[in-house]
Amino acid sequence: MSLANSSLWLALMIGNSRLHWAYFTGDTLIYAWDTDYLPADVIQRLSQSQTLKDLLLEIFPNDEATGKARHGNIEDSLKTLCSSVSSPPPIILASVVPSQTALWQSYPNVRILTLDQVPIKGIYPTLGIDRALALLGAGQNWGFPILVIDAGTALTFTGADANQHLVGGAILPGLGLQLATLAGKTGQLPTVELPQQLPYRYALNTKEAIQSGVIYTLVAGIKDFIEAWWRDFPQGNVVMTGGDRTLLVNYMRSPMKAPKGASQFPEIVDSLNVEANLIFWGMQKTLKNYE
Repeated sequence: MSLANSSLWLALMIGNSRLHWAYFTGDTLIYAWDTDYLPADVIQRLSQSQTLKDLLLEIFPNDEATGKARHGNIEDSLKTLCSSVSSPPPIILASVVPSQTALWQSYPNVRILTLDQVPIKGIYPTLGIDRALALLGAGQNWGFPILVIDAGTALTFTGADANQHLVGGAILPGLGLQLATLAGKTGQLPTVELPQQLPYRYALNTKEAIQSGVIYTLVAGIKDFIEAWWRDFPQGNVVMTGGDRTLLVNYMRSPMKAPKGASQFPEIVDSLNVEANLIFWGMQKTLKNYE
């Protein structure tokens, strides 16, 4: 599928928890949004859509609970799309959930990207395509060497050197998954929400003790990985993406809530790039590489 032959196309990244969408016109990303997984019967109806509006009414978020736009005005863009295109557009799909990928194969104009198509050297077979695409997207924008921290369901670190060769990385449970695991795998620990502000380090109740333990150790781990990256690649950039990116940056920027009130890591935050759409940039670059 050539971008030159399709002025309008949709990118779909199937993540571990949600669907991540982007609308492109040619090479330009117009806006992006997230939705919950769609039921199989809805996807089947999409494959039989007669108009673009039929498709977009299903995949556009219609309130804050089901999705949130990251670029542009959804209502205005929806009107523009529906008036300019009469049939469902191409969908370029990448996925880390095989069962979800299978559901979308019924869509008549879908192209599924595979890991071997991503132009990063030294990729190992089980690397998540989301990590590879985000790494490529970050490198295209900030240059290589590059370290990508993806703060999603899992927190991942993925790096590539100046030759666009994979250095490697690490995977651990993300903020929400750590909290959910403590609540689900213990007898008495409660379900805890993530606070918007950095909690006190030394908590005096169970809820805040869980928040402190998860948040402070995760932030300390991020700091350690970034410092190690800069030792190995002094000119390397670091980019954070993923659904928890803003929350984590706020935690790292906040003064430490401890008796002496020492600051967190402002020198790291000041050098940290934050971008939501790395994967979509990587998808666009991968497509162009194969045209």
